[in-house]
Amino acid sequence: MRVTVLGGGGGYPTPERACSGYLVEHDDFHLLMDPGHATMSRLVEYVSPEDVDAVLVTHGHADHCADLNPLLRARHLADDPPGQLPIHAPSGALDALLSLDGAMLADDWTLTVLLSAQEVVIGPFTVTSVELPHFVSNLGVRISAGGRLLAYTGDAGASPDTVDLARGADALLAEASFVDEVPTESAEGLSSARDRGKVAAEAGVGQLVLCHVWPGESTDRLRQAARREFSGEIAVATPGLTIEV
Repeated sequence: MRVTVLGGGGGYPTPERACSGYLVEHDDFHLLMDPGHATMSRLVEYVSPEDVDAVLVTHGHADHCADLNPLLRARHLADDPPGQLPIHAPSGALDALLSLDGAMLADDWTLTVLLSAQEVVIGPFTVTSVELPHFVSNLGVRISAGGRLLAYTGDAGASPDTVDLARGADALLAEASFVDEVPTESAEGLSSARDRGKVAAEAGVGQLVLCHVWPGESTDRLRQAARREFSGEIAVATPGLTIEV
């Protein structure tokens, strides 16, 4: 299983980093996960819009799903449209986005609602969802294929359920909007690099990849904070980073 980071940023895109966006591949199947702002232009450096086999969205904030719209437009307007795109997301998360173009794109996608503690098969991937605290409904996911396991938090406040999500994962892709302390007003739905280091250590993950990097934040500071809690391999999600799970 291979994961290519298309963005890895949180909040809004910058010249250096698009928002959340990850291309997960196994056996020539292309699963696009959380296509946030500005990730479409990075996606097409790796695959054509027609070659995306499925999309998975953890929650409905625009920095995790906005570029689903240009992806659907590109497929619709292709010389040889590829047919309906399977989309998997929590209930209601994409209602506003999928209605943007009205009837124009209505036949270009199918939607499967993801539920907490549910296991679904998407191509070669087995996906198990875990509800994690955020400001809107958010599902962390455990994605397995070929005997390997990737865990991804989406965006989530500190919770013991995150350890269960990550337990035994070969790689943990974890939101870390803050370095150390999380401001009180954000604690309900976001976390820190140091807390993710604690989770990685307790869950016994092979590799920790910090993501949802806030604009202007130092990747070195994030890495150093996680290192205080986790002695394993640590990376920060930057565009073009490839993770061999």
